[in-house]
Amino acid sequence: MLGLLVGSAALPSAANAASAPPRIDLRVLVVTDGTPWVEAIRAELAAEGAPATVVTLGDSTRPQLTSAFLADQLSDGTPHAKFQGVVLPSQAPTGLGAAELTALSSFEQDFAVRQITGFAYPNVTVGENSPLYSGALDGTTAQVTPAAAAAGFGYLAGPVTFEDNDPTMTEAYGYLATARPDDPATGAHFEPFLTASVPGTSTTGVLAGVYRASGIEQLVLNFAYNGDQQQFKVVSHGIVTWLTRGVHLGYYRNYLSVHVDDLFGADDRWNIAAHCTPGNNDCPPGTPDTTPIRMTPQDAVDAAAWQTAHDFRFDFLFNGGSSDEIVADQGSDPLTTTLQSLATQFRWVNHTYTHEFLGCVQDFTVIPWRCATDPATGQTAWVSQQFIDDQIAKNLTFAQQHGLAVVPDELVAGEHSGTLILPQQPQDNPNFLAALQADGIGWLGMDASREPAQRQVASALGVPRHPINVFYNVANPAEEVAEYNWIYTSRADGGSGICEDHPDTTTCIKPLDGATGYQSYILPLESRIALGHVLGNDPRPHYVHQSNLAEGRLLYPLLENILSTYRAEFAANAPVVSPSLTDSGVALQRQAAWQATRDAGTVSAYEQGGAVTVEGTADASVPVTVPDGTTVNGAAFGDAYAGERSGYADVGPSRVLTLTRPSARTQPSSALRVPAARIVASLATAPRPSVPNQAAPRKANIATAATLPRAAK
Repeated sequence: MLGLLVGSAALPSAANAASAPPRIDLRVLVVTDGTPWVEAIRAELAAEGAPATVVTLGDSTRPQLTSAFLADQLSDGTPHAKFQGVVLPSQAPTGLGAAELTALSSFEQDFAVRQITGFAYPNVTVGENSPLYSGALDGTTAQVTPAAAAAGFGYLAGPVTFEDNDPTMTEAYGYLATARPDDPATGAHFEPFLTASVPGTSTTGVLAGVYRASGIEQLVLNFAYNGDQQQFKVVSHGIVTWLTRGVHLGYYRNYLSVHVDDLFGADDRWNIAAHCTPGNNDCPPGTPDTTPIRMTPQDAVDAAAWQTAHDFRFDFLFNGGSSDEIVADQGSDPLTTTLQSLATQFRWVNHTYTHEFLGCVQDFTVIPWRCATDPATGQTAWVSQQFIDDQIAKNLTFAQQHGLAVVPDELVAGEHSGTLILPQQPQDNPNFLAALQADGIGWLGMDASREPAQRQVASALGVPRHPINVFYNVANPAEEVAEYNWIYTSRADGGSGICEDHPDTTTCIKPLDGATGYQSYILPLESRIALGHVLGNDPRPHYVHQSNLAEGRLLYPLLENILSTYRAEFAANAPVVSPSLTDSGVALQRQAAWQATRDAGTVSAYEQGGAVTVEGTADASVPVTVPDGTTVNGAAFGDAYAGERSGYADVGPSRVLTLTRPSARTQPSSALRVPAARIVASLATAPRPSVPNQAAPRKANIATAATLPRAAK
């Protein structure tokens, strides 16, 4: 047997099975009707890595929720619950029959299994009075109660702000209500978890809370939401923690790394009048040149000071050849001298020596460019392995000469070249693959807008990076807005019409004001998109360019918005995690491996009497989350984050890891139970939540803007 044990209690023998505590599998039952709220919870469970069984209402082939489906007995007679938690779209969803509701209620009573009611209309069946308010919740600031903080939401600093991205539409809809009085006869009690004021008044109502009655415990959410909305992303981990009582398979972190590309180099500048970038081979002949953008020594000093002031660290991706060229021409380079003196304050990544394109040989006689062909063979002409080897090796030598602490097996090629770039280059450069193998490259930065999934590239594992749409070829708001307007507005509005040509992925916008468009539209939009990645358990780095730290310094207000928003809502026990390129790659690798293990069904886990056992049929690295205070032979398990302990445990044949946690699950008092049939009868007459069509929860502008083409180099 292989396993992971939490607690010190011994497993029961057949002789004492009758008195042994029940076995509870670490798996969540998700009953979905396709509504956004239940799908959001389903997605959060998947993102964190918690195993789930999904039953789709309306599917004629779905299993019936019978007592046998939910629980059974082990061979020694020990009661066995097949799920540790239940997620329902509402308290009595359409398509779930009375017998199934009875079975669910009995199951939850018998095994003290908790339930999430995804969206409920406040009423007596969920322990609330009729709503004080129903309608839009855009811009609402909700408060997390002390009871919620003590029950899984302690990673929040307090306020939870509901999005209000577009004043022309309702983005959040729900109800504010008050709790009904306690009922000693059934033990009924409603505990508010999330409260807010009725708009325009000082009256406080409940947006979410826990209703305990008749041996059943459910977290009731009185607002509609989807998985993209910030208010859900902020509370979603607490929902998982509460549902699973803080013990589940999975690993949760909020990641933010920012790569600044092209250090020591200069980036070409957008020509506002010509709508192109001279030097990037996309301008008609005769287009006037623009002044390239390059950081100054003061920009470097200010970057280091900004990091200190904001408790954040950049990754600088450098091209040493640019520095060497300036030194050869001018005798010295003040930027290089300054960055060298500040070298220990940044992380450094090899971005190749001169930022050359390392894929096919490019033919710029046409716009857009195409791959050149070998005249002798008619086949694609590729950049040589020797040239690629030199680009990698020379930059490492530059790093050594200038005291840059670089990890030699990390690489991000200029323009993410070498690997496939559609439509021109539909395959990886075979010489690039050979160079990676020969040079021992283990981690290769890639463009997540082209390839979002990690893949093997010769000896390296890819690390997809999210582009932030502050363009590489701009250095002030006017240039950023001008290029943004060209890409994202229609021809009739003076744009390129790209948005019209790709209606399946792109939505046109009205032209932004050159003076205010960056601050009023681009900055908040890009901040929300990036913050969505941060709150999505997504370790992929984000990338920008050194031009964004120069002149108008466009990057700083965007990052300040992201960090200030995050830190206003999250407590100090859940800081932003900034992994290196290697660490990001390892996190993605672990996530993918665990997903494959879950899909294969080769690992199972259960809790019994304060012990949790993880079992499998082969070697596996399993993410485990347990309450704070859990130890292994007296030492803390995993790492502390969000008020919990979590880590990856390697299990395999005959390998057992035992952990001791501070407390175990408690069963509800049988004196407070009410027969399940009576509960179902009351649910049959319960009001169902409804959301007006125009107020259906959605992401407003983000939902469309996030699909726009990302103009990054």
